[in-house]
Amino acid sequence: MTAEELIKLKFPIGKFQKPEMYTETLNQENIKVIRDFPKVLKKMVDGLKEEQLNWVYRPNGWSIKQVVHHCADSHMNAFIRFKLALTEDNPVIKPYDQAAWALLSDAKDFGIESSLNLLSGLHSRFAEMLSGLNTQDLDKTFTHPEWNKHLPLKMNLSLYAWHSKHHTAHIKNAIISKGKYQSK
Repeated sequence: MTAEELIKLKFPIGKFQKPEMYTETLNQENIKVIRDFPKVLKKMVDGLKEEQLNWVYRPNGWSIKQVVHHCADSHMNAFIRFKLALTEDNPVIKPYDQAAWALLSDAKDFGIESSLNLLSGLHSRFAEMLSGLNTQDLDKTFTHPEWNKHLPLKMNLSLYAWHSKHHTAHIKNAIISKGKYQSK
C-alpha cells in the first residue's frame, strides 16, 4: 500500500481545514451535524456482529469499536471545553492521550451500546447548548497547552462537525473493507 493510499484511509474526508469565514449558515450546518451524529453513527453500526465491530479502517488503525468509544471520549471532552470557555476567561484545557485511551479495556473490549447511549444524550445537550450561543459566545476561546494557542469556539464547532464526519467515514471504510486490514 502506498503512503498516499494510507493517508487517504487515515483522512478519508481530508484533514480538517479551518474555515476562512464563519457564518451563521455554517454554524447552523455544524450544529446539525453534531445534533445528528449519534443517529448517523447508530445506523452505521446497527446489526454489526462482534467480529465486524473489531474490523479496522486501515492497517494499524482502530477498530470500529474503538472509534465509537473514542468519539464518546473526545466529544465529552469537547463539551466540557465549550462549557469552560463559556464560563471562564480563556481557560487552559486539559489535553489527553487519545491513542492511550483507545487501548484501555473499555475501548478495546467493551460493547459499544453504552457509548452510543452516551453520545445520544451528550449530543442532545451539546446541540441545545450550541443553538443558544450568539456570535460573541462563539468568539470565546480556550487555550490548548500542547499548541499554546487561543482556540475560538467557532473553530471548535467546525472541528467537531468535521470530527463526526471523519470518524463516520472511518467506520464506513472498515465496513467496506470487511476486515481486510486486520493484523495477521
